This record gives sequence, C-alpha cells and structure tokens, in this order.
Amino acid sequence: MEYRIFGRTGWKISEIGYGMWGMAGWTGSEENEINQALDRSIELGCNFFDTAWAYGDGLSEEILNKTMRRHGDKKLYVATKVPPKNRKWPSKPEYSLNEVFPKEYIIEYTEKSLKNLGVECIDLQQFHVWEDSWAQQDEWKEAVTQLQQQGKVKAFGVSVNRWEPNNCLDTLRTGLIDSVQVIYNIFDQAPEDQLLPLCKELNIGVIARVPFDEGTLTGTFTKETTFPANDWRSTYFVPENLHSSVEHADALRPLLPEGMSMPEMALRFIISHPDISTTIPGMRKLRNVNANMAVSDGKGLTPALLQQLKSHRWDRTPTGWSQ
Repeated sequence: MEYRIFGRTGWKISEIGYGMWGMAGWTGSEENEINQALDRSIELGCNFFDTAWAYGDGLSEEILNKTMRRHGDKKLYVATKVPPKNRKWPSKPEYSLNEVFPKEYIIEYTEKSLKNLGVECIDLQQFHVWEDSWAQQDEWKEAVTQLQQQGKVKAFGVSVNRWEPNNCLDTLRTGLIDSVQVIYNIFDQAPEDQLLPLCKELNIGVIARVPFDEGTLTGTFTKETTFPANDWRSTYFVPENLHSSVEHADALRPLLPEGMSMPEMALRFIISHPDISTTIPGMRKLRNVNANMAVSDGKGLTPALLQQLKSHRWDRTPTGWSQ
C-alpha cells in the first residue's frame, strides 16, 4: 500500500481508502462478510475509512467502532459526516443554512457520531452536503471552532454535491476546511479545472469518491441492467442515464491494457493524479478488497493512456434523478 499526506493535517493515509456506504443494517452472515472485508483491508494496509451518520442512522459508524476495537494496535483514520437536517440530498441553492446545518444541530450530530464510533475525538467530520453561498455565514463556523477547541474534532471537511465541484471554493478559502470530498473519476474530470488547483494551493486534502461512477466503470452494466426497487440505483439509473453510461463505458474497452480490468483502470486513473489524497471505493466482498487494494503498488497509468482517457471526460449537470 502506498500512502499520501492528507493536506495540512499531515496524516499519512492509504491512497486506497474504504467507502462504507451501503454497509449498515446487515445481519448474520452478511455482517460476518463485512467484518472479514474490513479486516482484510487493514491487513493489506488500508488506514482511512469514510462513513457517515446517514449510513444506516449510525449503524455504519457502529460497524467501524467494532472494527477499530479489533485493531486497537493500529492507527485508523476515521472520517464521518453530519447529515443535512432536512434529510435532502443533494442540497439546493434555495436551502438556507438554518434548514440544513444550524449550529446546535452540527454539535448534536457530532456527539451522536462520537458515541457511535466509540471515540473521544473524530479525525475528520464532514458536512454531507454543501452550498458555497453559506461560506460566510457564522453558524457553521462557530460550530467548527467550538468542536475543535473542545477536542472533539481534529479536522473538518465538505462533501460536494454531485457534478458541482466548484460549489465550495469560497468555503475552502475561509481557512476552516481541511478537506473536500468530490466525485472524481474517468468520466468526472471537472474537479481538475478549479477545485484541485485551489486545494493544492491551500494544502487541502482531497477524497475522490464514486471511483466507479456508481458501478458503470466496473464494466458490468448493460442497457438491460435493472436494480431492485429498494436499491437507490433504480431511481438513479433511469433509462436516460443507464443507456448513456453503458455507451460511455463500452467506449473505454479498446483502451484497456492487456491483463487489466476496467475497475483497475478506473482506480489507477484516479491515483495517477498527484493531488488526490485518497479514493474510497465501496467494498463488501473479500475479492473486491483484494483487487482494489492491489492497485496501490506505486504504478500509475502510462502518460499515453492517461492522455487518451482525458478525451473520455463526460461533463454532466445535476438533474431530477442525479441525487
């Protein structure tokens, strides 16, 4: 496993982290499988885990709590998130800060996460949605300052709405934010325009989420793929999105180096960028953990292939189904 410095925090974190969305609420053999996957990731050098209160109303945090107890001899970096008070993802420009992140609410949910995680201090607390129009409002700043002064949070970050990488630039310039979590992958290259250069300038850590474009970049979807009604992707991959996504993924197949899978190429594209601190694929199976962790071997994609992949940038704008 290769490690990178996480912005101005100075933390040395694994360039392949662990995304814990979708892990909450499982029982029995499924829970055992999750624990095996988490344990294996740590065995292979992963030390950065991204969860959120909203992942099962705290259950994902509790799973991470148990994981940390099993590995008390290792330093594992914990990142979680305060859910929007109005429970709406993503945020929208018309939402006020008071509707989404009033001061006392930020403090209340940080306390909930501290309890779920079984820690006295959270390494990274993030705002699960964001609007840059809130940058200069005092309530969130007061909460951030208070929680850090009390020693309950070491660093704060923002998770940027899908396909809106610039919707946080003024907030980053306040000096109160230590990291940004953003969708960045072969298709979603827009963060390279303004966000990544600003993060480099301000020494802000960058977490690349959705490395596989919600599954498209695994290369396993077809235009006939369907999802169970209780799977959120059933509303995300509407025909308009699914068909376009499959076509864009199929266009990448001729570029795959011999012996390399599409998920591997997707991850290698991300960590080939020096300004990405870590990427956080979701992993439920041991085989996925083994495959994803193996990508961190210090070998990026060739400059020629990276240049070819640049032409597969796919700029999209938020819609009613993009969530």
